[in-house]
This record gives sequence, structure tokens and C-alpha cells, in this order.
Amino acid sequence: MNTSGRTTDHGLRLIPFRGLRYVPERVGSLAAVTSPPYDVVVRPDGLHHLESLDPYNIVRLILPQAGSATERHQQAASTLKRWLAEGVLAADPDPVLYVYEQRAGDVLQRGVIGALALSPASDGIVLPHEDVMADVVADRADLMRTTGAHLEPLLLSYAGDGRPAGATAVVERTVEQAPLLTTTTEDGVAHRLWAVTDPADRARIEADLADRQALIADGHHRWATYLRLQQEQSGPGPWDFGLVLLVDTARYPLRVRAIHRLLHRLPVVDALKALDGRARVRGVEGPLPRALDALAEAATAGNAFLLAGDGRFHLVDRPDERLLARTVPADRPAAWRELDATVLHCTLLDEVWRIPDAPEHIAYIHDTEAAVEQAERNGATAVLMHPVGEDVVRDLARQGVTMPRKSTSFGPKPATGLVLRSLGTDAGGPDVS
Repeated sequence: MNTSGRTTDHGLRLIPFRGLRYVPERVGSLAAVTSPPYDVVVRPDGLHHLESLDPYNIVRLILPQAGSATERHQQAASTLKRWLAEGVLAADPDPVLYVYEQRAGDVLQRGVIGALALSPASDGIVLPHEDVMADVVADRADLMRTTGAHLEPLLLSYAGDGRPAGATAVVERTVEQAPLLTTTTEDGVAHRLWAVTDPADRARIEADLADRQALIADGHHRWATYLRLQQEQSGPGPWDFGLVLLVDTARYPLRVRAIHRLLHRLPVVDALKALDGRARVRGVEGPLPRALDALAEAATAGNAFLLAGDGRFHLVDRPDERLLARTVPADRPAAWRELDATVLHCTLLDEVWRIPDAPEHIAYIHDTEAAVEQAERNGATAVLMHPVGEDVVRDLARQGVTMPRKSTSFGPKPATGLVLRSLGTDAGGPDVS
């Protein structure tokens, strides 16, 4: 597999589209109608908070509330149709690419939002690095199918040349102009969006991306959904493209964080008892940041996990080598076999704790404090993870090796609600030919 970040005979094809955007005069504020990606809004109180910010908050489309999945998706479709009819959302007049910027403190991320031609992983153009859950893909597919829309962009990264050229040069020139919108969300992140309307600039972006490959940084389930829905179609059309944000990480490096596990039905005392003789277990001092420092130090020497939920912190490391040899598949690269997520799923969850990877048993939580809080409130076990390096993720992806699901959290993630894509608006237009 080519490791330069470029492909030799085909690459990324990003096309303009007519974005659906909120009409500022019809909503309280742009910040009040945005949301994190759907899979980050997992706590009911977080969902209710977003709903309370504005009656038009985007969570009513990405996470509609109703008695059944079918009712939820139909409700989202009806809501989208009503908002369009009422002028709450409106399509931009012409197909464009969008430059998107996020800034918070010393973190700056810029990229291009467009409709990307879909390709399976076997083509080596868009590289997944995590497995997906079939039930989540099925749910997202039904939502997209019913609404006829891509409601939030995926985050894709590619390795540029490390200098302001090609697409990155267009991005950095565009941000000197007046933006289409600007807003600051509750988390303190400032967001700005511009339209790239100059055909010459669009051609420069197209030429720069034409022989590159991208890594799925965030949105594996939505990418799998795009591919599933494309396969359902009988001919070419808007379903051959998916809404994405492409970021040149040579210019704007992403941050990689861990995703933690909440084991609903396993009290900490039982988790520790099962580990006796199978790994080293030590109590570590809190508060949480101090305990996470201990986890980071232990992770430099091998697999390490931090358990919480009983008011204390327990560092688990040095799993038994014979246990690892018996439980971790030997037909994968060493980098995959040594991943914390691999050892967690193959050894601890499957063998030691015997916990099925199903929603009623495991929740995946991005925020460490939320994971610990829910574990303590519900008598469960939080398994806190240390993040894996982006270089490891990319190298495995280029070998065609996927990591266990929810192994990483790349960011900053694009805010949901700033720009949407209607499949009906794009249908039959020259931009999808």
C-alpha cells in the first residue's frame, strides 16, 4: 500500500453542492441551533439541554424523539420539510464548496466541506480505521433514507505537503474574506464558514485532491451508511456522494482522544475480582486528572486501563502474557495486537468479564468525567482509555487493518447544523453528474 498520502491512479473527488443553512433571522442564534455530532450527544440531559436552547436545534433532526425507530425517522423528515417550508432552513442559490474554520485557544482547524465521491475501502481512497456496528448503520441509513438528507459532515483527514499550496492555499486565502456566518458555541469554540465561488479556486482544490487518499477521522458509521444507500440505487445520482469535511493534517493537525467504556451491569468489585491473577491492579490517587496522569505513565510501558465507579480509581496494567497469547488473534499485525482497545475487547471483555458488545451492556462515552459520573451513579464500571497515536491509526488503515470500534476520537469535530446537504436539492444537477 502506498504510504505517501497520495494515490497513483485515482483519488479524492470533491464537488460543490447547494448547502442547506439556517436563516439567521428565523432562529434565536446560530450557536443555539447547533449540536455536537449525533454519537457524542449520548446523555439524555445533554439532549434535553440542546432541545431547550432553541425550538429549531438540529438535534430534532439528528436525534428525533419518538416511540419507535420508524416514528423517529418519519418525525425528522416531517420536521425538516416543515423547517424548509417555513424558511427556517434554506438552500444556498448555487453549488459551492465551503471553507470551515474552528478556533479555540491555541487550537485552529480549517478545511473544505463538499460532497465527496464515494468509494469502498478496497479502492484505497478513503480509509476506515475502525469497525462499525450493524445496528447503528441500519439506524443511520433509515434516517438518511427517510429525510433524503445528509444532516452532518464526516471528518476526513489527508496528509498534504506541509506548506500552503493547492487546496490549503485556497483555504488560507478564503479566510481573509468576509464569512457567510460566524458563531461561538457553548464550548467556547468559534466557528466561521465561507463559500468558495471562484471556478479557478475550485479547480485548484480539485486538482490537489485528485491523487490523494483520506483517513476517516470521525464518522465511520455514516460513511458505511453512505455506501449502503449508494448500493440501493439503480443508477448514478446524488447518493454517489457524501457530505464531508476534509482537513489537511500536515497544516492543521488533529487531536486524538480516547473513547471510554461504561459497563452497565458490571460493578467495580466484580471487575476487580475477575482480574485477580490475570493483570496487575493498583489503587491510584485522585482526583481524576491525577489518576489519568498515572494511566498515561503506565501506558508508555504497555497496555493499561483505569477503572472507576466505586469512588476510587484502579490502574490495571501488565496483563498476563499467556492470557494475551491465548485470546488475541495472532493473524494481525503486531501494532494491532498491542492496541489497548484490542486487549480490552479480546481479552478483558470477551474472556475475563465475558461481556457482550451490545448497547444494553456497554456504552461508549467520549468524556471522562461523564463516564465516571455515570458509573458511580449506576453502580457500573467505567473503563478509561489512553489515546492511541494518529501515526498508528494511519499506518494500520493503510494496511487495510481496522481497529476495534470506537477506538479513537479525532477532533475538533465539525459542529452539526452549520451546513446540511439535501439529496433532493442536488438531484439531477450538473454537480452530481
